Amino acid sequence: MTEQTVAAPIDAPRESQQGFTRYQSLLIALLAFTQFTIILDFVIMSPLGAILMPALNITPAQFGVAVSAYAFSAGISGILAAGFADRFDRKRLLLFFYVGFTLGTLLCAVAPNYHVLLLGRIVTGVFGGVIGSIVLAITTDLFALHLRGRVMGFVQTAFAASQVLGVPAGLYLANHWSWHICFVAIVGISIIAIIVIAFAMQPVDGHLKLQHDSNPFRHLIATVGERRYTLAFGVTTLLATGGYMLMPFGSAYTVHNLGIDITHLPTIYLVSGLFSIVTGPMVGRASDRFGKYPMFVFGSIVSIIMVLIYTHLGPSTLLTVIVVNVLMFVGIFSRMIPSQALISAIPDASQRGAFSAVSASLQQLSGGLGSVLAAAIIAEQADGTLIRFDWLGYIVIATAIVSVVAMYFVQKAVARRTGTLVA
Repeated sequence: MTEQTVAAPIDAPRESQQGFTRYQSLLIALLAFTQFTIILDFVIMSPLGAILMPALNITPAQFGVAVSAYAFSAGISGILAAGFADRFDRKRLLLFFYVGFTLGTLLCAVAPNYHVLLLGRIVTGVFGGVIGSIVLAITTDLFALHLRGRVMGFVQTAFAASQVLGVPAGLYLANHWSWHICFVAIVGISIIAIIVIAFAMQPVDGHLKLQHDSNPFRHLIATVGERRYTLAFGVTTLLATGGYMLMPFGSAYTVHNLGIDITHLPTIYLVSGLFSIVTGPMVGRASDRFGKYPMFVFGSIVSIIMVLIYTHLGPSTLLTVIVVNVLMFVGIFSRMIPSQALISAIPDASQRGAFSAVSASLQQLSGGLGSVLAAAIIAEQADGTLIRFDWLGYIVIATAIVSVVAMYFVQKAVARRTGTLVA
């Protein structure tokens, strides 16, 4: 059974579905809000690094382990969940993992020491790491390929919103009260999201009519063993490895190497996030209009240039650091949105959940490996300055170059597949 017969209303001709229905708009907003809480829980660790390390008396290597613990646990749970990802209503799956994520974040909020915090990150990763793949599967189920760039653009503004609203607010709370309050706030807004999902979201169960593998293990093996998916899995791994290397130590690098006062960190994240909120939807529309691969190449070029500049900056003014961060986020979004939209067209409808779960697992595991590798490469001097940070930049640039080549073959595979479906 082809993808076209599975979702005729979704894969309708371009002329008949240019915009979004009212429910689709509500769903996009809901998925974006869900992603906002998940992403905020992860990205808040980076700016809190400059506060957490002295507060808990931990080293950069230990902090790197705390960051990567989320990624590794998320990667393992994603693999375990992949066999079941297409066997249940995606709404119910989303609720189940979201509740577990909220409980893990609550454990972080009450953590009195490093070891309890580490446990909280593991629990949060086990549940939170799967949610992104569920959101991606829902998006792919309910929106045609020619609309997915726009959808991904809106959903990924959650990352920007976490920069604009979450990170500055979190840093403000941490600076004026305690870092524990940051996680308490995430728990509060997550509970609101759970209630909205439960009552406003319709079931997403059309894929259940297509299931042929009654055994979850066989379903997982069939998905992992599908040769058409290998390249897409490889590209996902490359993209995550580079991205996770710079993020965990961004705040410490900004404060100690670039000479920016810690009280100005919220300003940097605020301005960068505001620009990203505007950039995300624009990149999504451009991806649908001009092509997803050209946008990915553009984003890769911008990212390479800005990473090279960022990792070689010395003591700088606040304005310089803001401009560099803004341009770097433009490059990140111009890679992330089109790559997700392209890769979403690779799996069969009956394997979307498993494919997304495996992809998310690879992303988390490779990202965790990147964090550990970054922690092993850099070192902290007596004054807090990080050395060998530029080495991380070279690794990120290398992965970006390889991913451009690999993504070229992904887009050719998508063109052949969508061409067949249209025919």
